[in-house]
Amino acid sequence: MASFAIGVDLGGTNLRISAVDADGNLLEKLETGAQVSRGRDFVIQEMTEAIKSVSLRLRGKGDLAGVGIGVPGIIDQDTGMVRKSPNLPDWRDYPVKEEIERRLNAPVILENDANAAAVGEHWLGAARNVEDMCILTLGTGVGGGIVLHNQVWEGMTGMAGELGHITVHPDGPKCNCGNYGCVEQFASATAILRMAREAIATGNAKELSELSAGTGTFKNVEFTAKTIYNLALQGDEPSKTIFRKVGWALGIVLGDIVNAFNLQMYVLGGGVSNSWDAFAPAMFEEVRRRSMVYAATAPADVERAKGASAGVSYQPSPKSRQTIITRALLGGDGGLFGAARLPFLRARTITSQA
Repeated sequence: MASFAIGVDLGGTNLRISAVDADGNLLEKLETGAQVSRGRDFVIQEMTEAIKSVSLRLRGKGDLAGVGIGVPGIIDQDTGMVRKSPNLPDWRDYPVKEEIERRLNAPVILENDANAAAVGEHWLGAARNVEDMCILTLGTGVGGGIVLHNQVWEGMTGMAGELGHITVHPDGPKCNCGNYGCVEQFASATAILRMAREAIATGNAKELSELSAGTGTFKNVEFTAKTIYNLALQGDEPSKTIFRKVGWALGIVLGDIVNAFNLQMYVLGGGVSNSWDAFAPAMFEEVRRRSMVYAATAPADVERAKGASAGVSYQPSPKSRQTIITRALLGGDGGLFGAARLPFLRARTITSQA
């Protein structure tokens, strides 16, 4: 029986690789820059070399079940092709699965990165006690994944769950997907940087301007979504306004999703979710205002409502009749654990069909 699997989480900024055993124990983990600007061949070469290195180091731990890879964008499950990825522009209609299997000579399962994060949170994280859940991953872009009856809902062609490209502002900024006003244009790390630059351009954002230029008290401080969040925590009003906009956009999308699906749990993961306390108040206000379903099923007792507002991840009863919106328990590692889980799930399916 295979003893471990390798999971890969490829984002627009980072490439992360893990080895995980069948019980969910992390055996090894490494992270490097994705360098997507250097092209897909470079990224795949870096990825396959790293996978080989991890496999070699774990040779004494048992057999490799396979490699699961989470990739942002629309995946054709039948062919293993990336049809379109707004944050990986030269990967369009690219046979990723076939190419990586050829280089590794090992079975590969390709999955949308947010679906992989959904698998991870459902396996080991915030949603491990529920059958039905949805995740929004807030990173370089915004992804989405849906689990129904303990299975990822792939849709007709494996392309379901593109929640990051739901429109929240029809006349909003143009998205890399070609649409205008997607939630990704308001709730991703890239969007936070854009909104900060827009605030600077008004001439009324002194602290953000100094942070962007690396001057004053911000010498040698990198201009990132995280450092903008730190400014918001320190009370900088333009920065606080940016995160209120993040919460507003997420509240609109969550309100729509809650009304449409009436699931038990909605999880927010990815790096931007670490700024929960800056955006969550506006998010909860908006989702309650826009979703009659959430208003009727939100946690009723005061302590649980406070926990939701503070981003405390808690475990509901499997038979709970409340709508839970919470942070990912696995943080940014949900996609890694979920990708590594995929080969084990495939082996289980094959065994049950035998």
